[in-house]
Amino acid sequence: MKSSPLSKEKNQRVLVGMSGGVDSSVAALLLCAAGYEVAGITMRLKPRALLTDAQAAAMEREVADAAAVCAKLGIPHFAPDFSETFSAQVIDAFVESYKHGETPNPCFRCNQRIKFGVLLDWALAHGFDKIATGHYAEIVEENGRTLLKRAQDRKDQSYFLSGLTPAQLSRTLLPLNRMGKAEARALAQEHGLPVAQKPDSQEICFVPDNDYAAFLEKFGGDLPGEGDFIAPDGTVLGRHKGIYRYTVGQRKGLGIALGAPRFVTEIDAVRNTVTLGCDADRYTSLVRLRELNWIAVDAVEQPLWVEAKIRYAAQADRAWLTPTGGGTAQLQFETPQRAVTPGQVAALYQGDYVLGSGIITR
Repeated sequence: MKSSPLSKEKNQRVLVGMSGGVDSSVAALLLCAAGYEVAGITMRLKPRALLTDAQAAAMEREVADAAAVCAKLGIPHFAPDFSETFSAQVIDAFVESYKHGETPNPCFRCNQRIKFGVLLDWALAHGFDKIATGHYAEIVEENGRTLLKRAQDRKDQSYFLSGLTPAQLSRTLLPLNRMGKAEARALAQEHGLPVAQKPDSQEICFVPDNDYAAFLEKFGGDLPGEGDFIAPDGTVLGRHKGIYRYTVGQRKGLGIALGAPRFVTEIDAVRNTVTLGCDADRYTSLVRLRELNWIAVDAVEQPLWVEAKIRYAAQADRAWLTPTGGGTAQLQFETPQRAVTPGQVAALYQGDYVLGSGIITR
């Protein structure tokens, strides 16, 4: 079987986070082939109170799919309920971020707090040495430090892992680090894994149909009410239906006709306003960051050049990173960036190495 090289210590036990999808299933397959003592785990994360009967049944099918793969591989499977912690650490933060006029990235936070936090703690408490996932990125040990690198495949997911610490990474294996998605799916097919043809999920796991507004209105409690659409000069243009219904860069679904294309360029939770500007107003070169996390270094104390991605689908562009104290920094991009969105993640790179990350702020 062609696979990425996996170094193994004697009798090392690895717990694989399994979603019931192809990537995590192939990760478990590769680890078994490399001689690890492997078990799978599927975390029940979505609180039952948020789910319809159909959604609850879909969650159980994911658990069943992962269990079927583990049975095929001849390894144990666990399915503990972490929904209370997930609700407190991820869903509550998601709601609060929207209430403050931001557009959060719950997958990034879930990786930080749940998949490589709670899950890692559970694994260590139950006698496992490491955890593994089906993410496309590479972990390397260099000069006594655990580092994160981009995957060479276009599905590189180092952006979503840029909030992890070296300690978390040192306890993690990423078996798909040198593999492409097509190769992973082919391996699943070759070895008869029952999820080989299962499509990838494109939604946030707890928001049905990616309808954020409907989710917030049902479960978000007291939400901001109507307010003013304004022009960049402060002129009132009309009324909006609540700041949580909009995101920076948005054009469609504004519910206002102005005779020319307009885009959301700013959301102000304090004034309860949504600013609408022209296309040129969506671009900025200065991006401020908070909640900095460093992987390749202990801290950045002097300005330096980096490459930064302000969203997963964006290209990494060259920027001058300047620390500004108190866990904050600013990026000055050489090329203006479109629709810089507070609440999203900026992943910072030097070459193929992930330097760290920060949360975009105003």
